[in-house]
Amino acid sequence: MSAPELQLQTARLILRPLRMEDFDPWAEMMADTESAQFIGGPQVRAVAWRAFMTMAGAWQMQGFSMFSVIERATGRWIGRLGPWYPEGWPGGEIGWAIVRDCWGRGYATEGAAATMDWVFDALGWDEVIHSIAPANLASQVVARKLGSTDRGPGRLPAPFEHTRVDIWGQTRAQWLARRAQRRQHEQP
Repeated sequence: MSAPELQLQTARLILRPLRMEDFDPWAEMMADTESAQFIGGPQVRAVAWRAFMTMAGAWQMQGFSMFSVIERATGRWIGRLGPWYPEGWPGGEIGWAIVRDCWGRGYATEGAAATMDWVFDALGWDEVIHSIAPANLASQVVARKLGSTDRGPGRLPAPFEHTRVDIWGQTRAQWLARRAQRRQHEQP
């Protein structure tokens, strides 16, 4: 399946590659100080455009990147999440960013779990990480819910080399064991 046709669905979300129509809500999220606090900081529209195009280009060149998160009930773009592995990054990451008015609904956990299934099953990754600022308590909660553990301080490449992050993560084997356990509990 080609990237434009790829779509993952969860109970409440549609995850798909970026489309041009996603840029306006993307730029709004990136201009919001609180929403952008732990993902590089707020960006003016022109800088958000470059980041948006970088993600779109990663789909073309790497065959994966963060998905647009679409709320199934409304069709609204509510964030981005999924795999991300730029040059110099400390590992293949599953990251998330959800618009502020949708925080606390479990969307990041739901979408990240679907993308973790996808990177392990379709892309064959052996492990995933999450680069999380120590002050980002909400993302630490998401990482824990996914079964990831704090592996300690990490280092990002320039221009983020001075940003303090902790590397959370888990192996494919750990994820598959948790997935099997979840499926056992779901069966009648």
